[in-house]
Amino acid sequence: MLDLKNNIFLIGLMGAGKTTIGRILARKLGKQFIDSDHEIEARTGASIPWIFEIEGEPSFRRREADVIRDLSARQGIVLATGGGAVLNPETRALLKERGTVIYLRANVNSIMARTAHDKNRPLLQTADPRGRLEELTLQREPLYREVADLVIDTGRPNVQSMVHTILAQLEALNAPHAGTGVKPDPRGAMNEASNTTLNVNLGERSYPIAIGSGLLDDPSLLARHIEGRQVAIVSNTTVAPLYLERIAAPLRAAGREVIEIILPDGEEHKNWSSLMQVFDALLANKCDRKVTLVALGGGVIGDLTGYAASSYMRGVPFVQVPTTLLSQVDSSVGGKTGINHPLGKNMIGAFYQPRAVFADTGTLATLPERELSAGLAEVIKHGAIIDAPFFDWIERNIEKLLTRDQAALAHAIARSCEIKADIVRQDEREGGLRAILNFGHTFGHAIENGLGYGKWLHGEAVGCGMVMAAELSFRMGYIERASVERLRALVNAAGLPTDAPDLGTERWLELMEVDKKNEGGAIRFILLKPLGSAVITTVPHETLLATIDACVLS
Repeated sequence: MLDLKNNIFLIGLMGAGKTTIGRILARKLGKQFIDSDHEIEARTGASIPWIFEIEGEPSFRRREADVIRDLSARQGIVLATGGGAVLNPETRALLKERGTVIYLRANVNSIMARTAHDKNRPLLQTADPRGRLEELTLQREPLYREVADLVIDTGRPNVQSMVHTILAQLEALNAPHAGTGVKPDPRGAMNEASNTTLNVNLGERSYPIAIGSGLLDDPSLLARHIEGRQVAIVSNTTVAPLYLERIAAPLRAAGREVIEIILPDGEEHKNWSSLMQVFDALLANKCDRKVTLVALGGGVIGDLTGYAASSYMRGVPFVQVPTTLLSQVDSSVGGKTGINHPLGKNMIGAFYQPRAVFADTGTLATLPERELSAGLAEVIKHGAIIDAPFFDWIERNIEKLLTRDQAALAHAIARSCEIKADIVRQDEREGGLRAILNFGHTFGHAIENGLGYGKWLHGEAVGCGMVMAAELSFRMGYIERASVERLRALVNAAGLPTDAPDLGTERWLELMEVDKKNEGGAIRFILLKPLGSAVITTVPHETLLATIDACVLS
């Protein structure tokens, strides 16, 4: 068998950046770059569109398989394959056997922008290229993930940053990690995980988001982000028995001092008392400023641990290991940390970015159905505010998401993280654009506080809050009634409440006035204009009252 370090094979849809990234990667690694499509054209003396037109796609696929069979037998190459190369089972087997396979993943919007004026894409020469791309994505995504050792998001504008990410991931695959004594198996955990790596680009505070099944079983992933001798793992009474020892044992074996901090479970414990428990444990164990905090749990644990990390000794490193869908698609990314106050949710906190986020989708297997539905609220939110095609996809795939289809969940998590990472890159501290991520939250936070923290899950309150925000958008003339009903139907299909509790009009107003987005005493709302786009605005008092009245369960 060939040395896995010797050949790099790039797979992915057309327009994903295989040629551009491949050339730079080959130069960095001192390897020869080859593009399989260019090789086919050189051997036949004809263009790819001409071959498609004259011979048809089946004939092209045979030529493609023959070329990749020849090229993959070489050594020391970076090979960019055609988007449909993985359709051939023999080709998939050869790629897995003869090199390290990297799936360069790009969303439909990115590909559309890159290929808008490219006439050399025969599969896109249709009346509906977007629909065709969505079809190809659904068809090929499982095949790409089947053979991939790494999955790298290419939605970021900085190519050099993407290449840097790839090089770092290759190093992790092929070399022992210092301090762990463990060499990751390229054909083991990473392949089984179909690991997707995104990046939150914030200059010197940039960090990776790894998404996949089995991440907790690869000790090197977490270990490379721990600087000092001490590691404090913060979890709760529900999650700790399931997963804490899986990440603590390898750290202890590598000589780290592991401090376990187990808090009560529930939103009602996201408070000052729990924060003091974390500080008490850190001080009792004489933790220094090189201690790394690890947040193992859902959004409550992630927010609270991040705030503790931002404050202890004026800032120590922390890593997010989210174990709920809601935390994997939203709260673990972006650096918002904090605790609740009796008068308002998340009113005490700080912006403080983690060193890394590891979203192991395998943890979702133990997630109660109610928690799964709660996480889907934030997935729906991302489509509603900025990506209408993603909203359409969620509508078509809501049943797959509810039945925990791995491919569907992986796509939902990855796309949600892509959206949030891009917004955070543009507006880290919520000076403007980032506020749109609070769609449904002004109403939702009021529900959580008004009913008492913990009675409704955060995602349940946000789901209902989005329906209320959509109703308000309609009453402001921003969207049609049909859009309100689409959102309501999707929230309902996700298993979330769509009727608001009766808190009393004055109590509703009082609670919404305590919101971080408000300015000068005016309540600011995130509204749809239209579905798939958001605006930040104030609204007439009478329109708000009418909306509350229309949405409250009578």
